[in-house]
Amino acid sequence: MTEMNTILNKKSVAYLCALLCVGLWGTAFPLIKLGYGELGIADSAASKLMFAGERFALAGVIVFVIGSISVRRALIPEKKSDILPIVALGFVQTFLQYLFAYIGVGATTATNTSIITGTVSLISVLMAAVFFKSDRLTVLKMIGCAVGFIGIAVVNMGGFSLSGDLLFGNFIVLLSAFAGASGNIITKKVTSGRNAAVITAWQLFFGGVLLFLIGLVLGGSADITKGSGAVILLWLAIVSSVSFLLWTELLGRHPVSRISVFTMLVPIFGTLWSGILLGEEIFRVENLIALALICAGILLVNLKSK
Repeated sequence: MTEMNTILNKKSVAYLCALLCVGLWGTAFPLIKLGYGELGIADSAASKLMFAGERFALAGVIVFVIGSISVRRALIPEKKSDILPIVALGFVQTFLQYLFAYIGVGATTATNTSIITGTVSLISVLMAAVFFKSDRLTVLKMIGCAVGFIGIAVVNMGGFSLSGDLLFGNFIVLLSAFAGASGNIITKKVTSGRNAAVITAWQLFFGGVLLFLIGLVLGGSADITKGSGAVILLWLAIVSSVSFLLWTELLGRHPVSRISVFTMLVPIFGTLWSGILLGEEIFRVENLIALALICAGILLVNLKSK
């Protein structure tokens, strides 16, 4: 365990692990779309919330079971004072972020959603400078975020709209981005002196249960036995459990700006996996330009000002 801790503290390993996380998150976009089709819930916001709730609650259970087996004891908070921070993280990072995301997606375009969600990294960098003295804001970080954000805009070239009909959806998706960025900050604070697996398992389970209950109250239904729904749900849960556990570990060991900036790559990986799994066209010039800009942005954020 000590050797693993040392490895995760290395910058090069942290960068590779962050890439793995965003790569896994990228698979969620096409698979969620496939899941909606298999379950027949593409037009039901309440059912989508239930499906999301099942995904995250199951992810929490997976982390709990595997983590408990690995350490040969139940992964439960060691102190009562640990419960409130974990609940707060689950409420903000899992429940609020995805509640706003699922509502917003239904009220705006996929392009708008992708671009606005890309602001998570920029918001995280700005918030980190406020809450952590060691993660101060620099000119290079600001330039890097701007370059990366331009890359996200390029991959969605020509599709962004600020029309009055979409303003509500755009605003809700922006709230989701703020919740995601706030979750990064809370994660950094909560992980101090605490077990990342315990935090991940319980925050995912708590947030997932809340999403499921909201969907249920609103009249949703998500029968995962339809078609390959159960397989898709299991994969999404595995993706969430692995990526969130690793992400929590990374945020606990490195500056928020160093890690959160990699979320700008999620749209790129989402596009790549959509091409592989859904047969969508991905070999476009704008995708290559966007990838180059986002990588340049990540590099700039992680450079030290002289």
